[in-house]
Amino acid sequence: MAYRTIGKALPRIEGEGKVTGQTKYAADLPFEGLLWAKVLRSPLPHARIVKIDTSKAKALKGVRAVLTGADVMNIYVGTRVKDQPVLAQDKVRTAGDAVAAVAADTAAIAEDAVGLIDVEYEELPRVEDPIEALKPSAPLIHEDRSKYKNAPKLPEGMSSHNLQSYVVWNNGDLDAGFQRAGRVFEHTFRTPLSHHGYLEPCACTVHVHSDGRVEVWAANKGPWGLRDQMAEDFGVPKEKIKVHIVHVGGDFGAKASLIDVPVAYHLSKATGRPVKLVFDYTEELLAGGHRHPAVIHLRTGVAADGTFTAIKATIHFSGGAYGSQKANPQVTVLGGRRLASMYRVPAISCETYCSYTNQVPCTQTRTPGSPQVVFAFESQMDIIAKEMGIDPLELRGRNILRDGDANPMGEKWSDILMGEVLDRVVKASGWKKGGAKRYRGWGMALYDRGTPEGKASSALTLEADGKVNILTGVPDVGPGYYTISQQMVCEVLGLPPEKVGVVFKDTDSLPFDPGTGGSKQTNTSGHAVNQSAHEVREKLIALAARELGCTPEEIKQDGGRLTAPNKKSTTTQKMIELAVKENGGPVFHLTNFVPKDMPKVTGFAAQVAEVEVDPTTGGVKVLNFTTAHDTGTVLNHLTLTGQIDGGVVTGLGFSLMEENPMVDGKIATLTLGEAKLPCIQDIPPLKTVLVESPTGPTPFGGKQIAENPNSPTAAAIANAIADACGVRLFDLPLTAEKIYWALRQKR
Repeated sequence: MAYRTIGKALPRIEGEGKVTGQTKYAADLPFEGLLWAKVLRSPLPHARIVKIDTSKAKALKGVRAVLTGADVMNIYVGTRVKDQPVLAQDKVRTAGDAVAAVAADTAAIAEDAVGLIDVEYEELPRVEDPIEALKPSAPLIHEDRSKYKNAPKLPEGMSSHNLQSYVVWNNGDLDAGFQRAGRVFEHTFRTPLSHHGYLEPCACTVHVHSDGRVEVWAANKGPWGLRDQMAEDFGVPKEKIKVHIVHVGGDFGAKASLIDVPVAYHLSKATGRPVKLVFDYTEELLAGGHRHPAVIHLRTGVAADGTFTAIKATIHFSGGAYGSQKANPQVTVLGGRRLASMYRVPAISCETYCSYTNQVPCTQTRTPGSPQVVFAFESQMDIIAKEMGIDPLELRGRNILRDGDANPMGEKWSDILMGEVLDRVVKASGWKKGGAKRYRGWGMALYDRGTPEGKASSALTLEADGKVNILTGVPDVGPGYYTISQQMVCEVLGLPPEKVGVVFKDTDSLPFDPGTGGSKQTNTSGHAVNQSAHEVREKLIALAARELGCTPEEIKQDGGRLTAPNKKSTTTQKMIELAVKENGGPVFHLTNFVPKDMPKVTGFAAQVAEVEVDPTTGGVKVLNFTTAHDTGTVLNHLTLTGQIDGGVVTGLGFSLMEENPMVDGKIATLTLGEAKLPCIQDIPPLKTVLVESPTGPTPFGGKQIAENPNSPTAAAIANAIADACGVRLFDLPLTAEKIYWALRQKR
């Protein structure tokens, strides 16, 4: 179907403000009577707090409040499970734990005051490995997890020793599947602790008014969720909490929890003034949410013809000192649920443990758990292919889902395009053309991810000048949703982009919005906008029918022109102006969207990496990278390809360089330079292939894209390295040092 606006590469609505520096983020906002907050953090990963002396800090001129755990006793916070105290009480559980907080007239005074607080610790044994943490001999991090609100239930008889959560997904007869196997392969893979790498550190301002009203301006991607968490954790009616929507300078999963808000809230409550707390990047890496380290053990049964018979996975995630930043009901990492989900597997079991460890708390990170799990399974795919003498491409082709197949968990999807995506990536990449070359290799990996659904609200305001403003509850975190919503309204009403604007306010302005995250915006908030536009169009057509002397059913719409059978015509813009005139002012139209009978589809991805390995250093150069995606209808080619490019770069960092190693229980990389995020010199030529088919559940038949590109990348590169030099690495990142020593060992 031909569209006028949908599918076009319209520039970003918010782009000009960002590139000119006019966009204001949470740290930029001015407030009258503002106080600045700083937090004293534990230097030890596990210790009892023997004594805290805050007298010198309180005596410093310009200090307005000093709080310790004694001032906020028994107040625990969390997105789901409430297991993190606002300030440490009795003991600290990670280096970076918040021990005390100061509010002062300036940031410099607050910093000086923090330095004057004296804390005496009694150091305790620590545990960092998620498997070791579950052993009865390991130091106990939380004495009684059952006391925490929403603590995940455990199977009867299972030990709760340092167990943050446990979940198992299974389907089919596992024992029978392994009995049918001609060969069984077992391997263990590891992935590291790593930070999201967003540019804007966490920041917020909280003002607790004298009448009990609370206002919040935070770098948070889910304002309604933040409001509800505050209401639950602090005992404030949510009607008294207003969260103002602000631009968010990058997220990738981390900015959905309270993070820094509880400290600012209690300092504001103590002083009656607005309090601003802005992390520096050392604090971000020390105390902000991270990606879960993982230990993934796979046992895979394969028949003589190379088809799968059974898969058993045991996954251990290191959850860090608290589970407070995870949002899902199981408070675990959901990547295991999609293990091998693009293949036919008659029997599968994925058992996931998430452990309390003495490290920074972990949270959802771009496709939570999937990059870890896909690295493991897609690497094992190539190991199996080599052992059985089957080409890796052929092995995948024998096992991928086709129309009519159920996925490993027994779910049925329509319009399965994995085969087409695989064919396209092979063709576009020139898979292994030119023959084998010494120390140059090829690798591939596959992935799929569905499009989440959910309720949302949106509103359109018709203005006197014929313009329409979209009121949204979605904070801008970077994907370009504002532009997508503009395009949908333009398409439905036939208006040019300059006549459709986007505004955002606060949690009082709309009934609800789920915020961004999980690749769901267009399928939730976007559905609300699309539905609102169609409802407004019906009203405008009815108005046009009255003016043109016909029934609404007789009106024909061609873009923005409305034509009656008598050939008389008008425009939607004129009808907007008339509606506002007759209303005596702007027309406000609110829509609440609730999903119903949405199609069960998923989006498939396939990636191919071509690499070169330097045998003298072990260094890896990614020569070319091709990524293919089943996208449904592309709503905006500019924003979609931007998401794909960004996802691939995220995957490259995870593959080759990013980690935050622990030394003596402390993160050793406390700057972004040390954390080694990829820069432009690290990025190979990227080729993107789009398999467009309007089969998605979102408006106009689109599918999610944001999280698909980063999950297969590490496995594709690991497989290419193995093809290039015969070195199979089982742990990330795939560094030159590891390859160098593995090559020496081979020789």
